Amino acid sequence: MTPSPLPVIRLMPKTSPTGVRRGVPWLYDNELVMDRRTKAIAPGSIAMLEDANRAPLALVAVNPASRITARVLDLDTSTTIDRAWLTVRLRRALALREVLFDAPYYRLIHAEADGMPGVVIDRFGDTCVIQPNTAWADVMLDDLAAALVDVTGAVNVLKNSSGRARSHEGMDDISAVLIGAAPDAPVPVPMNGATYLADLTGGQKTGIFYDQRPNHAFAARLAKGARVLDVFSHVGGFSLAALAQGATSALAVDGSEPALSLALAGAEAMGVSDRLETRKGDAFDVLTALGQEGATFDMVVCDPPAFAPSKKALEAGLRAYERTARLAAPLVREGGFLVLCSCSHAADMEAFRRACLRGIGRGLHETGRAAQLIHTGGAGPDHPMHPQLAESGYLKALFFRL
Repeated sequence: MTPSPLPVIRLMPKTSPTGVRRGVPWLYDNELVMDRRTKAIAPGSIAMLEDANRAPLALVAVNPASRITARVLDLDTSTTIDRAWLTVRLRRALALREVLFDAPYYRLIHAEADGMPGVVIDRFGDTCVIQPNTAWADVMLDDLAAALVDVTGAVNVLKNSSGRARSHEGMDDISAVLIGAAPDAPVPVPMNGATYLADLTGGQKTGIFYDQRPNHAFAARLAKGARVLDVFSHVGGFSLAALAQGATSALAVDGSEPALSLALAGAEAMGVSDRLETRKGDAFDVLTALGQEGATFDMVVCDPPAFAPSKKALEAGLRAYERTARLAAPLVREGGFLVLCSCSHAADMEAFRRACLRGIGRGLHETGRAAQLIHTGGAGPDHPMHPQLAESGYLKALFFRL
């Protein structure tokens, strides 16, 4: 057998190769022989992974500076990781999205679940935004951008380096235009009958959260003729969807004035600006104030940022989810709906549900009211879940009738 021209890394004798063969996509530093040669491999290099008996297992992307030292790219060790390989992965991902959606607005690549570890690509018509959250993607970024244009016909490709994951990989936070030009204004994004405006260069993440699309749709079904409170609204995710389906009014609450301005601009584009109000402020302060004012709504939605982004933050995060539910529940009128969301991968569904129910119970304890859990939602199908990676099933949405 001709020796591989690639650098070689090896599993520790105590590390079983079975997980890799079954699709486990990550290998930590304590699972690998971290000798001088392995530590000297340049971050982002492609290497041959061998088991402890020196049998080839997979092609992996290596970053000795990261706790996740190796990310599995391909179990076919005879292949070559190049632009052609990227093109195949992109085409496979695009084929799924074209079945799912009528318009080119979606997440095109969802990292490991689409076979491209640490890479996120969101599509906004003829503009694509790449988040290369791992070193190998940074190394191959020019090839990735070119392949993306070939596969999708995109005119503009942007690099967004704002993700927290990049710092864990020892990478910079410099965003850039890779191909074409950055839009000179927020991009209109049609979803669920609503129009959202996405800031692709200055907004959160890539500019919009496509993952909540099915939960926006379910909430909107409940919102016809309703008065809606949308807390942590960002650019109006739940409120604009509700207004599109006939909500009487919506109050969008967020700590970001630019995000609320985009929500108002989206409402204007839809012709429903007379039914949307915004309120800038800390969500907990606003929820408390609304309670003191005796305000009630037919639907209250709370979609906060990740309160538990890591296991270390889990307990504090669950307390924050409980507090959110406690403050929000009394604002829901009799027979109305409460929607509580979590994007914390460290808090699994059961822990999140328990925290929400504790909060609802505390919020309603003097009223004798009860909660019915009527629907549980997750991320949309353009955010597929990797079967061997629980973290890829991060989004949770609970719909209660109170």
